[in-house]
Amino acid sequence: MLLTLDLNDPRPLHEQVAAAIRRAIGAGDVAPGDRLPPARDLAHALGVNANTVLRSLRDLRDEGLLEFRRGRGVSVLRRPNGREALRARARDLLDEAAEYGLTADDVVALIKDLSEEMA
Repeated sequence: MLLTLDLNDPRPLHEQVAAAIRRAIGAGDVAPGDRLPPARDLAHALGVNANTVLRSLRDLRDEGLLEFRRGRGVSVLRRPNGREALRARARDLLDEAAEYGLTADDVVALIKDLSEEMA
């Protein structure tokens, strides 16, 4: 499972880590029933503190995406539904657009333009 963080992202690291794991689950990189690597390994790969990863994993558990089992680690319970996954990606897009000085209306207009090009 390859996860990356954007160092320019203004969101707290635990939210970024949770979003990256959520995207990996939604994209099928990790399927329901699969175990995630240990938090220490994820933290090392991402260059963050293990407590940051643990907080992200707890958030995803609270969303119903992950299951913690003593002695067995963390497993994926289910994939996020498409609306949830797209909502998270839209939030990321709006955050990035704001970094470039674009508003939500600008993003909507851009999406409309792209959708017309694809039709």
